[in-house]
Amino acid sequence: MGILDVFLQSLSSAFLLGALTVILLVYFIVTSSFNSQKKQKGPPGPRPLPVLGNLLQLDLKGPYKTLLELSKKYGSVFTVYLGPNKVVILAGYRTVKEALVDYDEEFGDRSPTNIAHEFNKGHVNINAILKKMRRFALTKLRDFGMGKRACEDKIMEECQHLIEVFKKFKGEAFDTTQSINCAVSNIICSIVYGSRFEYNDPEFTSLVDRTNRFVRLGGSPSIQMYDMFPALFKRIADTSKFFKLAPASVKQNQAIFSRLKETLNPQMCRGFVDAFLVLTLLLNVYVQESGITNSHFHDDNLMITVMNLIAAGTETTSTTLRWGLLLMVKYPKIQDEVQEELRRVMGDQQMQVADRKNLPFTDAVIHEIQRLSSIATTALPHKTTQDITFQGHFIEKGTTVFPLLTSVLHDPSEWERPHSFYPAHFLDEDKKFVKRDAFIPFFCRRICLGESLARMELFLFFTTLLQRFRFTPAPGVSEDELDLTPAVGITLSPSPHKLCAISRM
Repeated sequence: MGILDVFLQSLSSAFLLGALTVILLVYFIVTSSFNSQKKQKGPPGPRPLPVLGNLLQLDLKGPYKTLLELSKKYGSVFTVYLGPNKVVILAGYRTVKEALVDYDEEFGDRSPTNIAHEFNKGHVNINAILKKMRRFALTKLRDFGMGKRACEDKIMEECQHLIEVFKKFKGEAFDTTQSINCAVSNIICSIVYGSRFEYNDPEFTSLVDRTNRFVRLGGSPSIQMYDMFPALFKRIADTSKFFKLAPASVKQNQAIFSRLKETLNPQMCRGFVDAFLVLTLLLNVYVQESGITNSHFHDDNLMITVMNLIAAGTETTSTTLRWGLLLMVKYPKIQDEVQEELRRVMGDQQMQVADRKNLPFTDAVIHEIQRLSSIATTALPHKTTQDITFQGHFIEKGTTVFPLLTSVLHDPSEWERPHSFYPAHFLDEDKKFVKRDAFIPFFCRRICLGESLARMELFLFFTTLLQRFRFTPAPGVSEDELDLTPAVGITLSPSPHKLCAISRM
């Protein structure tokens, strides 16, 4: 979808006239800026138009596709203008790795988008919170089971609930989205709030549904246009819907926090929120006695941290798991091999994380699901902390930088069959699992808080479901007819589909 389509579908004629007036007013300013920036001999790129930049060249339904094509013409470091905003794109494994590992300090700042800033209105910026409170968050999340045996037990319990939901369909076709989202969300909810929810709990289903809508709307063409032209696109339909999600989430979490405060026992914290509240109480006493300001541990920071943890802890894992089941239906021979390995090694025993080392093919399949689906097309926007010459290109301080993760996971110089589902990418000649340096589905300067949790969830949910069910297309649909085109969103999720779960036990 191009910029003209977004304008025509979203705006009235009067609004268009106003928008064009604004464009004309800033024409000479932006033109001057473009000419000045050219003199810096920065990374090459397509010639931008005044104000619009390179928008007319972008596919707003999948901007990463356009960026991949541009990288073939301009190289692994190039410049695009998203509206009037200059952005440097990093493409390919070696370039992304060099920038974010070898030059981590120079590319170390974050560049929050307009939509993220607006979404967090009334709260401290989430990047600042995670940077300043990272040690506390990491410690407490680990205390409540993240990456430990206690968390493994929570996942295995949730697997049983998910199995029962799948069984209720008795082999008939159904959409897995709601049930998988609920199962995955319950893991992070039990760590954050201290308890899981029933799948038919209205409070819980509204939380999960809202997270799903947030992800879908957040990647829509209209929201992308808002990020580039916030004054012009704030009141169009998708943007208005998006901004209504935050107050609803705040209200719901306030109610949960109130219940947790009423039953708080400082000697027995149930989850992350309890630990935060206890520390806040202690610091408030200290503040009253010493007069020193408590700058981090207060309700606003708790709210935005929890909202971020719930969204991040639900979306990426549930989306990857849905891709996994869809790919098993699309490639039934690979599903056969996974189930044969599970039968041979595990039988009907309950799966444990320690079993991963004995299931090399299954492990390779899970990694290949993550690689091929490439649900995070770019890493979070970075920003240069100083002027830098990188791979022969001058990049000035404060420049926004997009590391293109899709280009890494589909890099033809790193993967034998970059655009095919090929689990052998992660197997050696002896059919043993092998790690690949270019496997970076969520590239981060430091290990992501939830990486160990996500790895554990993916393995246990995927293997347990494949133990119990044979997944097939909906009646009347062949494997060849299954559509692997991703849906538009903050992440790349499967397009709406149904599948059948045939019980094997």
